[in-house]
Amino acid sequence: MAVACLLAAGGPAQTVSERIAELKEFQKALGWEPPRSFTRASSRRAYYRCYYMGKFELPDSYEGLKLREGDEAGCKLDQSRYDVFFYRIEAVASDNTPVTEALAESSAERLAVVVLHEDFHQQEPVRRLPEPLAEAAATLAGFTAAAEFARLHHGENSETYRRLAQEAELYLRKARLINESHRRLRAVYEDFQRGRLSEREALAAKEREFVELGRRCLEILPEPASFNRCPPVANNAGLAFDHTYTQYYPLVYELYRAVGSDLRAFRAALDEAVEAGKGSGPALLRTLEGVILRARSSGDSGP
Repeated sequence: MAVACLLAAGGPAQTVSERIAELKEFQKALGWEPPRSFTRASSRRAYYRCYYMGKFELPDSYEGLKLREGDEAGCKLDQSRYDVFFYRIEAVASDNTPVTEALAESSAERLAVVVLHEDFHQQEPVRRLPEPLAEAAATLAGFTAAAEFARLHHGENSETYRRLAQEAELYLRKARLINESHRRLRAVYEDFQRGRLSEREALAAKEREFVELGRRCLEILPEPASFNRCPPVANNAGLAFDHTYTQYYPLVYELYRAVGSDLRAFRAALDEAVEAGKGSGPALLRTLEGVILRARSSGDSGP
């Protein structure tokens, strides 16, 4: 694996392993139990996956997408028949996932967000959450923990901190756009399936929606430091994949703010919701909403 270095603000370059070791120590300070992930280098370039779906199908998350393994060359799928998303993955959530070459070569901001995001997946109660809620919670935790790490290590005036401090709110803007487009396209496909729209009309509506989404997501400024403003590809597979992370992001963002923008309190609130809501379904969502209301009424919410 290529030896990569990251520039530390005001200090010498750090190796990837040194930066990850610092991130692991920071996790302990947050009360996390750092899993055995990212402790070894790998000759693997990245993970290559091919998600695909029909032209008029739009699941809520990547759990509803069809999946094949790909390679560096891409996906051997008929794109005239399917909407395809070829995903080059830097890391996956597991207790012993290695550092791929793609992750080692990423920016300092991206490295911090990815490591913290994936390691938050391994925490209780996140492992007991339904996948879309777990992804939303880990996404928020990755952004906010990376920002706090940058503040402690580089200072509030550092460019790294300033860029990471805005990620959670910028992603909220993206989440709202993705969720709106997903809702509108689901309605288009339902009209097509019920015979209210012809195939030509449905395809035209689909094209208009993706063009508009592409225009609006590029208006998210300043440009994020650790994630893409727009879906990875302008089709159903790309939109459904992103919707996995965005569907409940506004809810977990609201929970985070309600508990004073504190990561320890955020994790405790998730644990409370999982225990009371039995881990899944509408009961869990109602419990999360109740936690938010109680936190607000107690005056714990942030500005």
